[in-house]
Amino acid sequence: MIKEKFYNFNPNIKSIISSNIRKYRKQRGFTQEQLALYTELSYDFIRRIETSGGKSGFSVETLYKIATVLEVSMDELTKEEK
Repeated sequence: MIKEKFYNFNPNIKSIISSNIRKYRKQRGFTQEQLALYTELSYDFIRRIETSGGKSGFSVETLYKIATVLEVSMDELTKEEK
């Protein structure tokens, strides 16, 4: 049986998300501390997400919180810059 591939997985997705969170946070004029406060996440956790190069783990729920506060879609958080 031949399996068809229905998606293209980018192994750098966590790094892309980390960069996009930083980019959109700065566009909104938020500090890491403010983003932590508005998302009810710890400052250390926000800092690790942005600086770990995608090595920090995060859940879909966490990404949704961040996207909501930054007023961007989940698609925008996962979109790779060309």
